[in-house]
Amino acid sequence: MAEEFKRLQRELVQKGAIIDYYQDTVQIPNGNIVKWDFIGHKGAAAVVPVTEDGKILMVRQYRNALDRYTLEIPAGGLNGAEEPTDIAAMRELEEETGYRTEEVTLLITIRTTVAFCNEKIDIYVTDHLIPSHQHLDEDEYIDVKPYDMAELEEMIYDGRIQDSKTIAALLAYKNKYM
Repeated sequence: MAEEFKRLQRELVQKGAIIDYYQDTVQIPNGNIVKWDFIGHKGAAAVVPVTEDGKILMVRQYRNALDRYTLEIPAGGLNGAEEPTDIAAMRELEEETGYRTEEVTLLITIRTTVAFCNEKIDIYVTDHLIPSHQHLDEDEYIDVKPYDMAELEEMIYDGRIQDSKTIAALLAYKNKYM
């Protein structure tokens, strides 16, 4: 069915620091020409950091898009589309939590908003945490706290955790490792 849709043009409307906004001109199966929005994203990586006692380190940070604090797994954008996601996940772990690791295992890959964005997040897991220190950007304010899976699952189902990468990662981790 993919061959029934034909992209005729992709026009850059706005280049951003994190995303690029395009307008695509597409011929659809009935022959009509339509305009669709497209958000280009360089990709991201995330990690489920598991402590020695089986708790999961979570980061609490302010998110401008929601105008509130969220509770998430450590994550961040790639430094370029060519950066290996395992390296990015290890970097983000240390930057955000103050722990580092030399070993991560791919847990799951997600596409966050397939209707209009190509963002792909590779999510890893590690239980080899080595104390280090945070390397926060000047605009980042992050609190780190360990939680057990039962607490996190309760927060997912009562709506306190709504971040899609975090929900997918935690439930995949529980299903695969617990």
